[in-house]
Amino acid sequence: MVNITQLKAALPRELLASVVVFLVALPLCMGIAIASGMPPAKGLITGIIGGIVVGFLAGSPLQVSGPAAGLAVLVFELVRQHGMGMLGPILLLAGLLQLLAGRLRLGCWFRVTAPAVVYGMLAGIGVLIVLSQVHVMFDTTPQPSGLQNLVEFPSTVAGALPVENAGSGWQAGALGLGTIAIMWGWERLRPRKLRFVPGALLGVAAMTVITIWLALPVNRVQVPTDLTEAIDWIRPDDLMKLADPSLLVAAFALAFIASAETLLSAAAVDRMHSGQRSDFDRELSAQGIGNMLCGLLGALPMTGVIVRSSANVQAGAQTRASAILHGAWLLAFVVALGSVLQQIPVASLAGVLVYTGVKLVDFKALRGLRRYGRMPMFTYVATAVAIIFTDLLTGVLLGFALTLLKLAFKAARLKISLVQLDVSDHMELRLSGAATFLKVPALTQVLDSVPAGTTLHVPLAHLTYIDHSCLELLEDWSRTSGSILRIEQRGLKRRVEGRLRSVAGA
Repeated sequence: MVNITQLKAALPRELLASVVVFLVALPLCMGIAIASGMPPAKGLITGIIGGIVVGFLAGSPLQVSGPAAGLAVLVFELVRQHGMGMLGPILLLAGLLQLLAGRLRLGCWFRVTAPAVVYGMLAGIGVLIVLSQVHVMFDTTPQPSGLQNLVEFPSTVAGALPVENAGSGWQAGALGLGTIAIMWGWERLRPRKLRFVPGALLGVAAMTVITIWLALPVNRVQVPTDLTEAIDWIRPDDLMKLADPSLLVAAFALAFIASAETLLSAAAVDRMHSGQRSDFDRELSAQGIGNMLCGLLGALPMTGVIVRSSANVQAGAQTRASAILHGAWLLAFVVALGSVLQQIPVASLAGVLVYTGVKLVDFKALRGLRRYGRMPMFTYVATAVAIIFTDLLTGVLLGFALTLLKLAFKAARLKISLVQLDVSDHMELRLSGAATFLKVPALTQVLDSVPAGTTLHVPLAHLTYIDHSCLELLEDWSRTSGSILRIEQRGLKRRVEGRLRSVAGA
């Protein structure tokens, strides 16, 4: 719990940080909702719950939760396939799975995902967001898949040009590009004293003023004057439909991806400050409760989000109060100034998402993976490409498959050499790597070439692992070959015990 005395002393700093996070979160909550195929108010509800509820319960005090661009593609696909009404039950089940995982102290296991898969997943999602939101920037409807969005983009641009069409598509496109230009310029040129002012807010505010001033006939954000009108309570009949295997798979996929993104973000936030470290199990439980509430209210799913969290840390936050207060500011703004939100052009929010999507394609991460060899880089690219041309779940599963394939290849790597020693009837079998059952045929072939009556020495200093199949092969050969086998028994014992300790520690 937060110490009251410390909170009073830190309140001015926490208030400033909460305002900064609120300014970052406001356009993102609405933009991510639009990218997910949902009304903007749904994203605002998720942001409010993520701040007030999850902020209070979170195991990572400085992390901010809310709608995540990383889930927009998955939500869009779920809404397209099953309808908006089924998102609530799927999210309720996903949140329950997160809560159970946190209670069972499984938080650390959601962080075992290979970085190449995570970065590839975010890159693929980023490309899909860009491909869909460039259509929204021109006030047109995005297509169901990334490939279709790519194919239809030239016709969308051609249709928006005033020479082809007397409509407002080109005006909307100009607003979206203007938002991107302001965000890009502000990121590079902003004064140090104003670094806490988010470029997304400046871009959206400027384009909104231009839209009102010129009375441009572009699509604007549809936000109800009463936020309760955006709440779609979950229906018992929809809960019964969760017996459908495809919906169960969707809930598990949503829970896993949201949890992995949250805990990776929490780990990144820990590296930004020297304060209290994250409790991953508590954070996972808090996210589960938040997502269950979002499911009950028919809102968007949430995760811990790195953009808002980093803004929180950089603004000087030191307690969870800033995350909670940012949710309160969102609620107050929607209730008191909902009419202002209705003046925001949709194309400007789409511009924010296009810029965000481009940032998700992290080429620095790809270059960083190069130091670990070609396979992690290939996994990154393959995961991203599969997500773009198939779907999110298929891409992630492919990434996991490639990671397991790499592990299997490493586990099967064993160098075997037979060396003649100075004594005529003494030889040494040198093994380097992992001696597993996959190498039994190769090891058998080498052992068969050892002359009868030889004393065979088998040092284990260069073995990382040896399983029972290889041990039994050596013992059987010793009994049937007429030769003498000398294994470093102490070394073997040490290695087996070390292996057991490492397995227990994992």
